[in-house]
Amino acid sequence: MNTPIRTKDIVLTDRIRTHIDTAKAQFMKYNLDITTINATIAKEKKDVSIEFDIHIAHQSPVVIQQNDQSLEAAIDIAIDRANKALRRLHDKIKSHRGKGLKNLELAEEA
Repeated sequence: MNTPIRTKDIVLTDRIRTHIDTAKAQFMKYNLDITTINATIAKEKKDVSIEFDIHIAHQSPVVIQQNDQSLEAAIDIAIDRANKALRRLHDKIKSHRGKGLKNLELAEEA
């Protein structure tokens, strides 16, 4: 899986890199076919913004964007929002499957 981290006007430290790498490991627990996770961190006027762009095979990408004054807070909130979106997508895929022909019962005619 390709996992680039891009920064703009921010120095990427090892602590931030490991924090984002653990988040990527959390995203994989939903057993979705994730092909790419792009993380973009940018310094704005007063805030820091982070964006996760998660590409899933045969699905539209999940894009999470979060702004906050603290970088760690922005990353944590974005991770929580991404986990919530991926969990909902996983539940949607699992619950919309049919029972299958083997599990159907025949209806008796009156």
